[in-house]
Amino acid sequence: MSSGERAVRPVDDKLRNYRILLKKVDERCRAIKRDYRQHIACRKGCAECCGHFSIFPVEAVALAEALRNLRPEQIEHIREKARNTTQESPCPLLEKRLCLLYGIRPIICRTHGLPILYSHEGRTAVDFCPLNFRDVDSIPGNAVIDLDRLNETLTYVNRLFVAEFFDPSVVADRLSIAEALLKTF
Repeated sequence: MSSGERAVRPVDDKLRNYRILLKKVDERCRAIKRDYRQHIACRKGCAECCGHFSIFPVEAVALAEALRNLRPEQIEHIREKARNTTQESPCPLLEKRLCLLYGIRPIICRTHGLPILYSHEGRTAVDFCPLNFRDVDSIPGNAVIDLDRLNETLTYVNRLFVAEFFDPSVVADRLSIAEALLKTF
C-alpha cells in the first residue's frame, strides 16, 4: 500500500466511536425512563415526534449499513418511501407508528420526547414532549439530557469520522433521513 492510500476497514470499525456514543446515550435514556417511568408517556407506537430530521454523515452511514442488511424487497420499500418523502412528511422510516430501523435510529430519535436542556439565543431552556412530566412542578436535574453537550460530542465524532473516511470538502454537513436512505456509501 502506498503512503497516500488508507487501509479499508470494516464499517463496524469505522463506526466504533459512533456506536460507543449510541451506547452511552441509550444508557442515559434508559436510566431516565426507568427512574421516571410514571412521568413518561413515550411507548412503542408513540410516533408524534417522528419528523423528517437532518442527521450527520456518520449517522447516515450507520443507517445505510443497517439498510444493506435487510432483504432486497425491504430495502426497495424503504427507499421508495424515502423517494416520496418531503421535508414536511413524517420520517420515511416510520410505518404503522413504528421505526423500520429502530435499532440504529439516529441520536435525535433516541432522545426525542425526554427532557433536554439547550441554549438558544443566549437563553437556556428545558424542552420535552408535552405528554411527559405532566404532573410535576419542575423537572429533576437528573432527568434532563444536556443537548448542547451531546450535540458537541456527536459533532466531534462525526468530524473524526468524515476526516478519516471521506474527503470533507465533498461531504454534506448534514443530510435528511430520506437522503441518507437513498445514498450508497
